[in-house]
Amino acid sequence: MDSVIASRFNDTLLATACRRYGIPSGSVKLLDGFESIIYEFTRPDGDFILRIGHSSRRTPALICGEVDWINTLADAGVGVARAIYSRSGDLVEPLADGHGGQFLCTAFVKARGCIAREEHFNERLYLNYGQLLGRMHAAAKTYQPSNPAWRRYAWDSDENNTPDRQIPPEDHVIHARYKAVFDHLRSLSRDSEGYGMIHQDAHLGNLFVDEDYALTLFDFDDCVYGHFIYDIAMVLFYISMHDEEDPARFTAAFMPVFLQGYRQHNRLHGCWLCEIPHFLKLREIDLFAAILSTYGETPQDEWCAGYMQGRRARIENDIPYLVFDWDSLLPHL
Repeated sequence: MDSVIASRFNDTLLATACRRYGIPSGSVKLLDGFESIIYEFTRPDGDFILRIGHSSRRTPALICGEVDWINTLADAGVGVARAIYSRSGDLVEPLADGHGGQFLCTAFVKARGCIAREEHFNERLYLNYGQLLGRMHAAAKTYQPSNPAWRRYAWDSDENNTPDRQIPPEDHVIHARYKAVFDHLRSLSRDSEGYGMIHQDAHLGNLFVDEDYALTLFDFDDCVYGHFIYDIAMVLFYISMHDEEDPARFTAAFMPVFLQGYRQHNRLHGCWLCEIPHFLKLREIDLFAAILSTYGETPQDEWCAGYMQGRRARIENDIPYLVFDWDSLLPHL
């Protein structure tokens, strides 16, 4: 969250949020957060997460659209962290920030389990991961917002795409690479068999795995209307980093099992496989631009520094994010 916006939040506003959700005094614990302020809390009816964002980033209607989608998925049996109602029966609670804006509070059931660790990386995880995405995309094919005003924007909207504003104007080559992949992906079909509401950030950092390998997906803040294969490419973008020396080798082990799980609940035409490298490149440039604008070319953060190493040259020279025989996955889709 922007530091100026964050400075407007105080203990009085937190106490108000707690009253709105019936949170016992002194039971909230601050967690890590980037775009929002995140707390966990316990009530007699269970463990929950309180997320406090700001209207400068998401409007109340967009957040209502997010939680409407989450609860639609929960009702369909998809493994997601359901949003809960406040004491007044609302899914979004606004708090005036004293400067004409609002802090927007939402609360969710706390997911069971933990972030996947090394010992979880096996076919059981990969299969269940695919099933989770397949169930979500199957539900997306018939989803309609409860209120038309809550409709989320599309993946190619200005709100969702910021590299043109984050990459310095003098970086002409990177701008050209971004425009080329963006224009190509924008030309793809948007029929309901391959396009609908997607998470857009369903990496392992946004889900928990429990002792039975049941997965719970959370953090739908970036959900948009997009291509289902984009969600799958986003999963692969991050999980392939698990094998830093040979991500293609990891992809060959991961994707067939992931797609086996996926196709149990949803089917995609094989033509979408050839779009994975384009969506990978889109995310590669997106992340490069975000890190560049926030931390510069040589960030202090270890993960960001590792990602940025050689990244400019790879983008400028149009080197694929991941070299892989995508047609080899056709029997598994």
